[in-house]
Amino acid sequence: MSKAHPPELKKLMDKRLAMKLNGGRQINGILRGFDPFMNIVLDDTIEDCKDGSKNNIGMVVIRGNSIIMMEALERVTTTTPTT
Repeated sequence: MSKAHPPELKKLMDKRLAMKLNGGRQINGILRGFDPFMNIVLDDTIEDCKDGSKNNIGMVVIRGNSIIMMEALERVTTTTPTT
């Protein structure tokens, strides 16, 4: 059995993300946590419905294999290591 490598999401913690999920669903929320399987915890989550309305769904857990696309809606800074 292969080991799951942790996703590189630390730099996105506490940032607002937009996600497309399978089934045509779109959500955005603040990243609060993740695991090696890319299961995601989002807070202050808003679902963008197909009819144009928005539903506030609060804190949610998204299973990693249902995420199609993820985009940061805030600037993400990376620090370069100094040697």
